[in-house]
Amino acid sequence: MLREDTQVATKLNVRWLGKVPYREALAIQNAMFSQSSSQHLLLLEHPHVFTYGPSADLDTNLKCDPKQVGAELVKVNRGGDITYHGPGQLIAYPILSLEAKHGVGGPADMQAYVCSVEQLVIDTLCELGVTNAGRFDGYPGVWIDPKSNTPKKICAIGVRVSRGRTMHGFALNVSTDLSYMRDHIVPCGISEYPVTSLDELGVKVSLQQVVDVVAKLAAKLWTNGVIDRHDVSWTAVNKNLNAGSNIQITERKPEWLRPHVSHGAEVLATKKTLRDLNLVTVCEEAGCPNLSECWADGTATMMVLGERCTRACGFCLIDTRKPLAPDSNEPLRVAQAVLKMQLEHAVLTMVARDDLADGGMAHVAQCIREIRKVSPDTRVETLISDVKGTDALQVLFNERPDVLNHNIETVARLQRLVRPSAGYARSLSVLARAHAAGLVTKSGFMLGLGESKDEVEATLIDLASVGVQIVTIGQYLRPSVEHLPVVRWADPTEFADYAQFGEKIGIKHVEASPLTRSSYHAKRAAEQTASVQLVSIR
Repeated sequence: MLREDTQVATKLNVRWLGKVPYREALAIQNAMFSQSSSQHLLLLEHPHVFTYGPSADLDTNLKCDPKQVGAELVKVNRGGDITYHGPGQLIAYPILSLEAKHGVGGPADMQAYVCSVEQLVIDTLCELGVTNAGRFDGYPGVWIDPKSNTPKKICAIGVRVSRGRTMHGFALNVSTDLSYMRDHIVPCGISEYPVTSLDELGVKVSLQQVVDVVAKLAAKLWTNGVIDRHDVSWTAVNKNLNAGSNIQITERKPEWLRPHVSHGAEVLATKKTLRDLNLVTVCEEAGCPNLSECWADGTATMMVLGERCTRACGFCLIDTRKPLAPDSNEPLRVAQAVLKMQLEHAVLTMVARDDLADGGMAHVAQCIREIRKVSPDTRVETLISDVKGTDALQVLFNERPDVLNHNIETVARLQRLVRPSAGYARSLSVLARAHAAGLVTKSGFMLGLGESKDEVEATLIDLASVGVQIVTIGQYLRPSVEHLPVVRWADPTEFADYAQFGEKIGIKHVEASPLTRSSYHAKRAAEQTASVQLVSIR
């Protein structure tokens, strides 16, 4: 089923992503579909959403105003009529490289692939105790009692295959609110037969139990049982940051985590420029250990939109009081600082501004415009929040920053603990959308929060799969006793190993060391990435 060049050597990267808005999951799918050769199976739930293909008959099959029932309506590039996704329904998106039907270079065997997806669902249901599931001639999906006079559909299937790659997948009703399909649409355009769910059939299983079965059987079907599975947390995190941590670490930092601070003339000059222009730097606000090194080089990462953040991440020192209104003169002052410091590579970061309708994107975009007015040759890098995944991202994309940085911060399992107002899938979707817009994308994360080697490598695989070109990896340093504890100090050799691994799987530049932070050696990373792209073009 999978191409011979990938099947033996490749594992199935299974990711349980939790509840993910449809558009965000679609952005991740599109990136993995077009940019990667890895084998992924994304498993998740969606908030209420109706999706439909190009040939859907909405006049007949959509029976409500989606907004009135709390659902989105999204057009997608797949076969089939209108269908529903929502809580209690397991969504599976296999993103695979298929073998050709008639030899190398030919089209993939789509019929065989669709049959394999159907069989995966049938086998899953059988393992869960439902032995009367099967195919219903002339109708897509998986059905209960398909040979009876009263078949019921339990799983919708809609896939796309292009150039040997797959996307979209299936939606299995576990404990779904069936009224969305019975009262508000004609699901898949099939009016003559009803839908059902495991719950309605009397099979009381959790979504996690179903995910466990699907993941195991999918790997057996598609990658000979070779699997690499990582889940976002299934349960709420303990708000006591020290509870259950079992920390054995000593207070004294290793020598490699002791930066050599030297506030010479260049550092003082940079500080004076920033103070004269009333600008805030993340270097100071976040207690960066590289401040003296970077400032001595005449560079600094300017933090716009104030110094108060609307989120309270467990690792961050930045002020979380109610933010003030954006300063309309700040973009001009930022540009003046760039000009005065003669920066070749300017880095702009921001606090999260969930209080603003656009998350602050118009303000950051204006900063870019002002910099380019006075210093058109300066490369501009922006380190942004996820702006809740909204379309406001396009406002910034339109200004074409030279590097678009958004940090994923930690591995999938630890997301809810480390940054409860963000999400692993959402961050991947932001990076995927930026890459689709043709931007150089960058992300970063920390070691020392309790992650494993396999989890770090899985995170690098996911970042590479959505087109991220630059990654930074550094040691987490606890800013205060009110913040997340450090679980361990990662050895410098680990950082070197991860850098080698990341670049081996296709990331163009990995900056990794105990003291690396998001903007550390940002100019060098951007230059190196640009040179690699130029060589590739030639």
